[in-house]
Amino acid sequence: IRASESGSGEHIKNVRLRDEEYEAAVVAGNIPEAPPVPPRAPAPSGTPIVSPLPLNRRPRRNRRTPALRAAFQETNISPANLVYPLFIHEGEEDTPIGAMPGCYRLGWRNGLVEEVVCKARDVGVNSVVLFPKVPDPLKTSTGDEAYNENGLVPRSIRLLKDKYPDLVIYTDVALDPYSSDGHDGIVREDGVIMNDETVHQLCKQAVAQARAGADVVSPSDMMDGRVGAIRAALDAEGFEHVSIMSYTAKYASSFYGPFREALDSNPRFGDKKTYQMNPANYREALVETREDESEGADILLVKPGLPYLDIIRLLRDNSCLPIAAYQVSGEYSMIKAGGALKMIDEERVMMESLMCLRRAGADIILTYFALRAAQCLCGENK
Repeated sequence: IRASESGSGEHIKNVRLRDEEYEAAVVAGNIPEAPPVPPRAPAPSGTPIVSPLPLNRRPRRNRRTPALRAAFQETNISPANLVYPLFIHEGEEDTPIGAMPGCYRLGWRNGLVEEVVCKARDVGVNSVVLFPKVPDPLKTSTGDEAYNENGLVPRSIRLLKDKYPDLVIYTDVALDPYSSDGHDGIVREDGVIMNDETVHQLCKQAVAQARAGADVVSPSDMMDGRVGAIRAALDAEGFEHVSIMSYTAKYASSFYGPFREALDSNPRFGDKKTYQMNPANYREALVETREDESEGADILLVKPGLPYLDIIRLLRDNSCLPIAAYQVSGEYSMIKAGGALKMIDEERVMMESLMCLRRAGADIILTYFALRAAQCLCGENK
């Protein structure tokens, strides 16, 4: 408010006045005195004396205080962005996984329910993905146990859905946990992984999981054409509402080792390079993206996560579908090992790695840190 010309225009002392007194003083032309500018802290001895740089823009101004940094933060993360991978087995006891400190094979009746109900949901993580440790006697060359509707995964889904219908359950669609060969598909006698025959089995597996109550089925096998075939199979059985999260860009990575120990699913021979992607390839991810989109995928996933941030961004920039990233077992174990050896601040590195996945373009993150990260986020919000 401009002071009247006839007013004295004098500054009043910056004393403690009520709001209405300040307003009256301003209307009368008595502008309250501004608080003094705080003195600049002295520079250390030996600091050179220089003229200020002629900069129109100083980006550091927006980083000056915690409040400013929070105001201009471009990427955020919440427990809703996290999907918690859980290993389950037929036993009653929870058994630790040596290569993944803090992770267990959970007994499907008790340990699984406790992990989901008493821990994950309590801190806002309401999405899980299940991975079964299948007993060796049930493994066959054609992986028929994968679509046993009374198998470990369907039973676990029904148990969780009965207790918590709003829980979002993702499942893994692949034959490797059920295969006596440890591969994601049926293996021919000459070692070739059979594509179309495998897809036939995967369709039955996806339908069995949907019938048990799965919300999202996730083909991780990397067979050609499996997304379209699974979509058709689900729709034919009345499961149009069940989503497909395709492992669109799943690389033949060395970061999967601890996971294979957890499920005892190492290939009996050879490797998975004839069906998983070459880590050296970038453009090929676009080929897989276009195929999965055209076949009806609802979510596109990149695996591994942190070493493949460029691929996450590539999919984000070329697709309107939600993008998922899998922070895999090797990534988890390295961070845990670095923390145990006091080489890094484990919690800070954990949260930074998840933020980086979000910044690259991931809408959701599958991570073994889901529970702990959500606990940290809940603590920040208190």
